Formats: sequence, structure tokens, C-alpha cells
Amino acid sequence: PFVEVEGRVKRLFSLWKKLKKRKLTIEEVYDLIAARIITPNDKKICYVALSVVHDIWTPVPERFKDWIGNPRDNLYQSLHTSVISPTGQSFEVQIRTEEMHQIAEEGVAAHWKYKESRLGKREEDESLDELRKTVEKLLLPLVETTETTEDSEDFIESLKLDLYPKDVYAFTPMGKIIQLPRGSTPIDFAYAIHSEVGDNCTGAKIKGRIVPLRTELQNGDVVEILTVPNSKPSRDWLNYVVTSKARNCIRHWISEQQRVESIEIGRKLLEKEAEKFRLSPKKLLNSDDEMKRIANEYGLGRPEDLLASIGYGKTLPRNVLAKFLGAEKFAELDPEKKKETRLESGMKAVKKFIGLGEDAIIIKGVDNLLTTRARCCNPLRGEEIIGYISLGKGIVVHNKRCKNVQQLMVNKERIVDVEWAKGDGQEIQSVRLLATTENRTGMLAGITNAIAEIKTGIRDARAEVSKNDRGLIEVTIEVFDKKHLDKVITSVEQVPGVIAVERVNS
Repeated sequence: PFVEVEGRVKRLFSLWKKLKKRKLTIEEVYDLIAARIITPNDKKICYVALSVVHDIWTPVPERFKDWIGNPRDNLYQSLHTSVISPTGQSFEVQIRTEEMHQIAEEGVAAHWKYKESRLGKREEDESLDELRKTVEKLLLPLVETTETTEDSEDFIESLKLDLYPKDVYAFTPMGKIIQLPRGSTPIDFAYAIHSEVGDNCTGAKIKGRIVPLRTELQNGDVVEILTVPNSKPSRDWLNYVVTSKARNCIRHWISEQQRVESIEIGRKLLEKEAEKFRLSPKKLLNSDDEMKRIANEYGLGRPEDLLASIGYGKTLPRNVLAKFLGAEKFAELDPEKKKETRLESGMKAVKKFIGLGEDAIIIKGVDNLLTTRARCCNPLRGEEIIGYISLGKGIVVHNKRCKNVQQLMVNKERIVDVEWAKGDGQEIQSVRLLATTENRTGMLAGITNAIAEIKTGIRDARAEVSKNDRGLIEVTIEVFDKKHLDKVITSVEQVPGVIAVERVNS
């Protein structure tokens, strides 16, 4: 008789790890296919099932393990045997009772709790006594080891039973257990207690000693969180928190704080612009109906959202006044209405030549904003780009693959859609390339000649030798777009002696 029969096929990743760790060939792996037989709670039935398995299939003698007669230290019990089918396919069979299966899958404590719930309150003392005996059986080898070493610290370390490798169990000073993922820090611990504790966290003590907030928690750590009522989260915390609760709370606070600041900045910018048009700022800001109407025209719900949009730089206060006054009155009061000067014409020509501003990049849904290319990634025409509103700098345009974009996505309200403007003119842009080469003469000449042959300008070139005796040649070239850059890189890679070529950003 049996309760259940299970089967599984070994996953490729698990197979690869086993082959690598034990240095085996695939023919030496006997558990590519495995079956598990779960019997009623009688050990005799396990051995009966084993004899049936061995009668049907040919057993592999050296692959039999009796963990029922000789349980492991963690009380794991099961019969393991490997057999070969008539077709030559080897597979593993595990045989265990229901109780053994529960201990194997959930641990000793979970099994005891389950058994206690089934026995009822009358036999609670007996079940507690059973748990005490089980724990004593587990800890007895540790106690005997401690008597020989007489080292209390080693004993405490031995008691840290890591039943779940993916989790860490830490304690509050009052003894409450906090379960967290591996790699968690005191900040994760603080937010696990309460969001206010996390927001007001200023420091932490582990086992009575003050530690940095980026310290990784270990099993058994007693953590005390130090708080100050007016303290607030830091953006840097996002670099070393692990739990989603902590990350979401920090992002929410940053978003709310920036929104408050942006509303105040937007209010001041709108008041200043209103004064230029000789309007009363109070009259404008106190016109709730008009402010709500203008906000709705921008797809926003409330006047505060409109002020925040102005503060972020998404909406120009000048455009808000145009909607408030109407086209005719706005044109009449506009103090900047004048003919374009030679200086302004010259500035536009320069921007168009070097590929900056609205002539090169279009901001979807927003007009008349300054755009600059981020130095960290220096995006080229043809690459996928994203805009980020930076106070005082307008729209900073990044390559979507830039390493800083993920950090910028914390403030999604400041992200805008941008695209390359369609035009016939070609914009020249400087790009640095780093070529790793063999250390031999003529490499610099070969690379510069390859670049010159495809009619590409070179602004600078320099070479040096690395510590591992490789040549490092850095070349600054002039390209029009991503396709042009890819063509140059391909040409350089074909030079004999070149090992690798990569683009270098600031």
C-alpha cells in the first residue's frame, strides 16, 4: 500500500551544477529521472516497497542509502536507491512515510506544530515533551562539542540553524523574530517593524554595537533601531535595501517630498511670470476655477498638479498665463514680444550645427524647453533615448541603456518622452573608442588608417600598454549617428591584432 507516487525530471541547471561540482559525466548521473513513493506511517511498509522496486528493476549496489535506519542529524529519513530499467535507463527512487515526508519538506518544527493541531489540547503536554526530545537530539552533538572546545562563541555560532537558506532570522531587543531575505540590512529590519520606524531611522545597533545602515544582517542578530522624530529617508538607502516594502516606502517618501518642493517652486515661478505681465499673483492663484480649467487642459486633475508640473519643468508658466489671459490679451501684455535679434539668430544656428536643443530633439507634448545630452552616455542620433527633467538644466536626454536611467526611474513624474527630430542635415558628434590590442608596433597606425578609409574624422588618438601587456588605444572620432559609429567599430575590429573595441563615455 502507498499514499502517493511522485515523479520528476532533473532540470538542466541542476544537472549542470552537479556535473560541474562532482566532475561527473552525464552517464554517471543516476537521478536524471526520479520517483518518490510515500507510504502510510509504518517503517515496515517502506522496506516492503523497496523489495518490490528491486524485484522489478535491477538495483545499483553502491547507490543504496538507508536514512531510515540511520537518520541524518537534522532527522531526515528516507530510503534512496538507484535502479536500471530493462531499456538501460537509470533512475532514482525515494521511499518514505507521510511523517518523514513532512519533516523533509517543512522541517521538524512545522511537523511538530501540524501534529499538535491534530492531537488537540489534551495531549499538548505530550507533544511539547516530544518537541523537547527532538530539540535535545539535534543539540546534543553541539553540546558535546562545546564541552571539548569550551568556547562559548563557537557554540553560539553552531546553534544558528539555517533551515531556510534564502531567509535571515533577526530579533528585536524584546525578542520578536523578524524574518527577512538574505542580504537584508537594518533599514529593511526597520521597515519590517513599521513604516514610521523606517522613515525615522537614523542608525542601528547589532548586539549592542552601532553599525552602518548598509550592514548585512545575519541569523541570530539582535537589532536595535535608533530613531529621531524629524528624521527622513535618504535616496542612498535605495542602493542597499532588499525588501520591496522598504524600497516602496523610500520611493514614496522621495516622490512626496519632491512633489511638495515642486509645488512651491511652481508657485514662485508662476508668481514671477505674472508680475512680468503686470498681473496680481494672488488673483491668479486664488482663481480656483480658472486654475482647475487650465490644469484640465494639460490633462491634470487639480491646481496643485499644475503647479507641480511647472516646478518639475514640464509646463512653462508663460504658457499657463497664455491660457489664462487668452491669445489677444496675452499678445498685448507680452513683454518679450520683439523682433529676433542677430544674437538670437546666431545662437539658433550654433545649436543646430552642434545638434542641441529643439532642432535635434523633440519633446513630446512640451514645447520651448532647453534640451541637453547627458555626459554619462552621450546619446547618438538613432539610439533609443529618454528625457529627464532636471531643475535648472531643462530636459537632460539619456540613452535608454544608460546605467543611470534605472536610478532616474525613481522619479517617474520627471520622465518625459523624447525623440530625434527628422531632418536632412547631419550633425557631427564626438565619440571616444577604446581598442584593446596585441602589444606590437604599427597598431595605432593600422587603426587610424582603418578609420580614415571610411572617411571619418579623427580628433585625437593616444596609446599605452596595460599591466597585462596589452595595447590600449583610445581614439576620438567624429560620427553622424549610431549607424556611422557601428560602421567605424566594425572597421576597427577587422584590423589584425585588435582584440576588442568598445565605446567610452564620460
